[in-house]
Amino acid sequence: MTLIAEAAAAARPATAHPPRLPALDGLRLICALAVAGYHFGDSWRLDGVRPPAHFLPHGAPVLIYGFLGVEVFFLISGFVICMSAWGRTVRGFVASRIARLYPAFWTGVLLTATVVTAVPLTAGVPVSGVPGLREILVNLTMLPEPLNTPLVDTVYWTLWIELRFYLVIACLVASGGLTDRRLRLLGTGWLIAALVLPAFPGAPLREVVMPDFAPYFIAGMTMFLLRRSPADWRSWALLGGCWLISLQRITVRALDLKPGFEVPVWPALALITVAYAALLAVALGLTDRLDWRRLTTAGALTYPFYLLHQRIGYSMIRTAHTHTGLPAPVLIAGAVGVLLAAAWLVHRWVERPLAPVLKRLVLGAGDPRHSK
Repeated sequence: MTLIAEAAAAARPATAHPPRLPALDGLRLICALAVAGYHFGDSWRLDGVRPPAHFLPHGAPVLIYGFLGVEVFFLISGFVICMSAWGRTVRGFVASRIARLYPAFWTGVLLTATVVTAVPLTAGVPVSGVPGLREILVNLTMLPEPLNTPLVDTVYWTLWIELRFYLVIACLVASGGLTDRRLRLLGTGWLIAALVLPAFPGAPLREVVMPDFAPYFIAGMTMFLLRRSPADWRSWALLGGCWLISLQRITVRALDLKPGFEVPVWPALALITVAYAALLAVALGLTDRLDWRRLTTAGALTYPFYLLHQRIGYSMIRTAHTHTGLPAPVLIAGAVGVLLAAAWLVHRWVERPLAPVLKRLVLGAGDPRHSK
């Protein structure tokens, strides 16, 4: 979800900045739009009174597969976070994550709390209620779930999963840094644990292993290794294992949706396979020669758009429907356009000026190693 070039560039000296891969930026925005389509198009009642009805009765059976956007976000994160952490100190890695995550997140929490207070939704949508001051303050830490506090917006659930993945990588960095061998051993052990732990529902390690989503992070990490060493059969074997387990996890997720209409599993399996193939193409350098610089803007919009889209989007669509009666496709397209514009404003006027300040505060002064 921080989501942000040749194979040699990924292995450049530790003093160099990680390369920017525009194809990943485009893929991230597609994922964010897919998640928004899933939220806005599936089982959303306009007035909260009628029996459950699909806002887009013909589009919902297609948009339902937007739930896969989260899995693909984790897949990309496994790749990008390894690239970001390579050659960094723990402080440098933590500073880069804090600077990347918190400015837009703080803005998203405050904007969402403001909107849902001014235009509360009390029925008919997956999220409702007005957050109190305590809930808002706890949410600003990005730790409401371990602190047993309601989320201001339920899309934040993915951030707690991301933070746990960052903790795993930070521990590896602290214990001697990232190397191909250490990443491969971590990925292999983690994947085995993800296979075994579902048999032990109460195991405390589940919080760290995250068996439902571990295969995606591990697959992304493995593709990073393949970018460095494309001929390494051990990484190919690990990636194949991740893909097979992902198919099983996706099958379970698809069958658990129960949106009120049949959801065939095979399109979900095909889509996650396409996502694997797309990221693998990026990892192997097949997109490096394509000059897609404009996609960097897409990458900049993705995170703030994701943070803002759900509860604010529901409020916008419900209010516009009540006052205008416009058809669903127009309402959704308008909401997405407004939210993308808001995301750009957050990036331009919050992230860009505040991120460097936060990074300097975390890094402190005097140690040039932290500037990497």
